[in-house]
Amino acid sequence: MKCPLCESTSYYKNGCHNDQQNYLCKNCGKQFLELALPRSLKTDLLANSNEHTKVSMTDAAELFLVKNLPEEKITEKSLSSFSLILAEKLLQTILSPDWLKSDTFSQVSQKFQQKTESKHQLEIGISLLLLDAENLKLDINSELFLASVCEYPLQVKMAFANWKNPSIGKQDIELYNRGYQLVHVPEGKNSADAKMIAFGACILRSYPTVKEILVCSSDGILIHLCNELQNQGLIVYWVRRQGQSLNIENRNTGKLTHYSLSVATEVTSLEQVKVVDTIQDLIKSEQ
Repeated sequence: MKCPLCESTSYYKNGCHNDQQNYLCKNCGKQFLELALPRSLKTDLLANSNEHTKVSMTDAAELFLVKNLPEEKITEKSLSSFSLILAEKLLQTILSPDWLKSDTFSQVSQKFQQKTESKHQLEIGISLLLLDAENLKLDINSELFLASVCEYPLQVKMAFANWKNPSIGKQDIELYNRGYQLVHVPEGKNSADAKMIAFGACILRSYPTVKEILVCSSDGILIHLCNELQNQGLIVYWVRRQGQSLNIENRNTGKLTHYSLSVATEVTSLEQVKVVDTIQDLIKSEQ
């Protein structure tokens, strides 16, 4: 609270007037009363459950002063002083122990945390992989290598194919277990390519945090999708297979990275050898 004349905060109590505390300013000697927030006004300000006020702080101050002070005594300084008092009262209510333990405070905290996390994700960004499963197969090692090429974490993976086609085999089960979203396309030539282009062209609507996209297919028609994604400001990697290697082309910089697809001979682990020997011994004993 400040003196309404000189705005000094140095004062002391000087009796009461009409059940209100009277103060005397040490700086200029002016006497003034403590402005109390009326219960009716306080009820209006904190009426709704979301703790939003129905009138602004300045409007509330003006309303109170107009009702309680003569027009000639309403000055800019007195209005400013009351605004500070009102802010202090509201803060005392909001920061009270009972309110901090209330469900309303918990809801406000959760909403604030969600908005903070969303903003943080927008600043960080993610990578997204689009796979033409009818044209290119990616094992887990190839996928991990592609993830290492990206600057942002690979969090969304989508595979396009006609999953009723017998030639796909059990690839849908494998990809699903590895966290892919499976998009079914109808039968027909280039159906998967068309679906990838249609979905990829508006990818930012569904995933606004995407910064990098891996377009995995050797079909040349997907160059149009790569160009469209670049025009939207995304970093685009075009992943194609040539012989026994994957070529990962950064469409923004022209940098080309190669990954060998040669399958290493699987070596039986020592534990597996022991299990096999034990089973063979049991079979011989039984015979």
